[in-house]
Amino acid sequence: MSTLEPESPLALKRRARRMYRVLHERYPDAHCELDFTTPLELLMATVLSAQTTDVRVNMVTPRLFATYPDAAAYAGADRSELEGIIQPTGFFRAKADSLMKIGAALVEKYDGEVPKKLPDLVALPGVGRKTANVVLGDAFGVPGITVDTHFGRLARRFGWTTEEDPVRVEQAVGELIPRKDWTMLSHVLIFHGRRTCHSRRPACGACPVARWCPSYGIGVTDPVAAEKLVKDAPPAPATTP
Repeated sequence: MSTLEPESPLALKRRARRMYRVLHERYPDAHCELDFTTPLELLMATVLSAQTTDVRVNMVTPRLFATYPDAAAYAGADRSELEGIIQPTGFFRAKADSLMKIGAALVEKYDGEVPKKLPDLVALPGVGRKTANVVLGDAFGVPGITVDTHFGRLARRFGWTTEEDPVRVEQAVGELIPRKDWTMLSHVLIFHGRRTCHSRRPACGACPVARWCPSYGIGVTDPVAAEKLVKDAPPAPATTP
């Protein structure tokens, strides 16, 4: 696809949906990579995932969840103990503050339960739209678009939007993809961003949606060299423009 060709709204929508279908075929098992068993666990894990990796969060959450099994436990946590558990995730003082305040808010306003509505979730201390959409989509089955750094990067590289603000990215992409697919779309793009369309050195030559991507060529285009850059993904034939 040439970046010089004007694209109508309908053509953009068709291209975006085609790219999503192909990427979904590439990552049929895409999912939230944070370990959790309850909405509360997912909420707290997602708060911890800011400025760090899911892998690192998953290293500390078994002890965290065992120590604080409910909202009341977070609300009454010993700060130094909590900080010690989550310290490997970085920014642990601010995160501990958020976890304790979230616990208190849940106890005070929702009988200790995680609410199922976006306005209620984003009203919790330290919870933004990204965290709220993760919880809604993966804990409650409510479609939501999770705009993390990977999602935003790919949405712009794909030419789906030029917006930088996460909320505007969410709105723009939401107009292209059916609502029922929003949660899986988020997982698929995040998977692709972590495994193939890297920030610094994207593996363009191993990308299944290269033929529809206006950014093709910003990374490694040689199929063999590109395949070596792909992380934790099944080999797939490159689709060259």
